Amino acid sequence: MKAFDPNYKLLDEMYQDDYYPAFLVDKVKDELQKVIALLESGETDTEVVQETLDEAVCGINDLQEEFDENDSEIETVARECIA
Repeated sequence: MKAFDPNYKLLDEMYQDDYYPAFLVDKVKDELQKVIALLESGETDTEVVQETLDEAVCGINDLQEEFDENDSEIETVARECIA
């Protein structure tokens, strides 16, 4: 896989919306960047890719309580932005 476009603003909609605390969006971004790094490395083993995707999804889901504590949540807009 070629490199991820460095000019693309990952999760930009979430960063632009005060409903989502930036420090939590950073944590979501960190999870996604793990997947991006794996794909950019050229990994093609589907089991490894799937495991990394699963870990990212679990990591993002585990943030829900922190979002709740900060009067936010991972809802439709966030899910679409993450996807």
